[in-house]
Amino acid sequence: MKCAVHTEGASLIHFTQMAMETDTVSRPRIWAVGISRLRELFIDIAGAYADRAELDVVPLGFEDAASSIESAYDDRPDVVVAGGSNGAYLKSRVSVPVVVISPTGFDVMHALTKARREGASVALVTHGDTPGEIRRFLAAYGIDMICESYRSAQDAESLVLDLRDRGVDVVVGPGLVADLAADAGMSSVFLYSRTSVVAAFETALEVAQAMRREVARRNRLDNLLQHLRDGVVAVDAGGRIEAVNRRLAAALGIADASRAVGRALLDVAPELDGVLPDADGDVFGTVRGVSYAIHRGPLAGDGASGGTIFTFQESRAVERLDRSLRSRQGAQEFVARYRLEDVVGESESMERVRALVRRYAKSDATVLILGESGTGKEMVAQSMHRLSRRKDFPFVAMNCGAFPEALLESELFGYEEGAFTGARKGGKAGLIEAAHRGTLFLDEIGEMPPALQSRLLRVLQEREVIRLGSTEPTRVDIRVIAATHRTLAAGVADGSFRADLFYRINILSIALPPLRARSNDILPLATDLLMRAAKRERALATRVRSRDVAAQILTPLAHALQRYPWPGNVRELQNIMERIAVEITDLDVENGRPVALTLDELKGIAPEIFEAESQANVARSLRDLGRSVEADQVRASLAAFGGDREAVCKALGISKTTLWRRLNPKR
Repeated sequence: MKCAVHTEGASLIHFTQMAMETDTVSRPRIWAVGISRLRELFIDIAGAYADRAELDVVPLGFEDAASSIESAYDDRPDVVVAGGSNGAYLKSRVSVPVVVISPTGFDVMHALTKARREGASVALVTHGDTPGEIRRFLAAYGIDMICESYRSAQDAESLVLDLRDRGVDVVVGPGLVADLAADAGMSSVFLYSRTSVVAAFETALEVAQAMRREVARRNRLDNLLQHLRDGVVAVDAGGRIEAVNRRLAAALGIADASRAVGRALLDVAPELDGVLPDADGDVFGTVRGVSYAIHRGPLAGDGASGGTIFTFQESRAVERLDRSLRSRQGAQEFVARYRLEDVVGESESMERVRALVRRYAKSDATVLILGESGTGKEMVAQSMHRLSRRKDFPFVAMNCGAFPEALLESELFGYEEGAFTGARKGGKAGLIEAAHRGTLFLDEIGEMPPALQSRLLRVLQEREVIRLGSTEPTRVDIRVIAATHRTLAAGVADGSFRADLFYRINILSIALPPLRARSNDILPLATDLLMRAAKRERALATRVRSRDVAAQILTPLAHALQRYPWPGNVRELQNIMERIAVEITDLDVENGRPVALTLDELKGIAPEIFEAESQANVARSLRDLGRSVEADQVRASLAAFGGDREAVCKALGISKTTLWRRLNPKR
């Protein structure tokens, strides 16, 4: 047990019990401030709290006590316990919590009973107003007693002298009043009991423990704050700093972050004036030559009245994070975006394609999709994946013609650490492994180098893959969909494509018709593509609000669209719709008027379509002219032979049917 008594000369008197001489730092520190009788009571009780608190008795009062408390640094108390006017004085002058001892009803009754035995005239003197319950108690029991109160030590001294002059025999009050009464030659009864002081100590312990828990919580939060990679500052409703981490302090040139607490943020960092957002949300700003994304939000969810928290994230870090996320999404988050409903077309050939997709989605057999470039082979593959039992797993697409052989091999099959110069530490899983339990789409499989065709064949046969530099196979559960614009049978014939691989992938097949073979689908498809472009641009979405509006815009182009041969198929049609979307976005349209493009404007947007149509018209005109000339020749021959058709047929070397057709070229 350790009980320290502070005396006027700042010396200490120690009462030590060796069993308790440990771990005083972790226990709450309480200062019991009092003089005279209250000090003696503190010392008497202190021993009982040695194992629960580091308790110091400070025999000082008022200004001396306040000065001692505020000047203490290393041994600063968590809570102060004091009585009466001393406690009230300290409450308003020190920065630590003060628990004021309050006499209980039992204390008052016991003191008054004792005072009655010592004198006929008794006065009860309390700090502040006399509690109403005491007055009611005295009135209820018909006790004739003087009740007085004081505000300061000077008031107490004057009051005691006045009571003496009024013939009071006994004064009941706190230690200060009791001592003044004794000095004035009067009897006195000390108001505070052991019970009331113990109650004050218990309250002080609860306050100290709560404060320490709050300090520990704040320290944990501050530790978290200091380890954040972004700069953070929290301010109260008045704009004063409550907390700031080292990263932001360094960015703002604040040498000591702890000394900035309590000061106005804009006083500490005037360069933030005009940079901070005025409302909750994000803005970009430059501070000391560095660009930041600055976020403002409420502190502790209490809105502006509870304070505000600002976070500063360097724009370069945001850009790096964005690149990293894009890289991870491109490498790991393989998702099929298209559904079967996105495959537009009402022609018989497209209905057959959709029927096959639905049927093949139920199977795990390998599918080969055939079609010219731009016919939507990957869209069909994604649609099939989304209808299959593997829809909740990855859809991994790989263009076999887009990489050189060495890179294609590492991307497809993966590699072990050290497999080749520049190999990533720890190795890397290939796309085949990434597609585990999902679908692997091999686009342009006809472009795959022969050396890799044999490795792929093993994957399809054994459902296992061996990384570059490894000898251990990894089992994979994948469904393979391949696509090509080439005739693989011709590749098998000329030796550029393995026959065994061809038969392995050509289990189920879907042939996609070129766009020119389904001319009736061109206008609905163009309308759908224009609507998709409109959804991506807000300004365009307000102008192209429905399919009817999109169809109306394309009406002048309808004939040219259907006659164009579309060598680039749907991809080429999509490009032209994107051009039209850009023109519509920039089009100056009066409010309320429908969006429309003139034929000349459309010719400027897609000249190749109209050039093809013009060439077709020229060819048709030449054919018509030739037929007209032939008819004139036949009529001239008939006139020369007197209308004898057989003689004319023999002379011209044609049949009677041909003769009739040349005479009627428009039929």
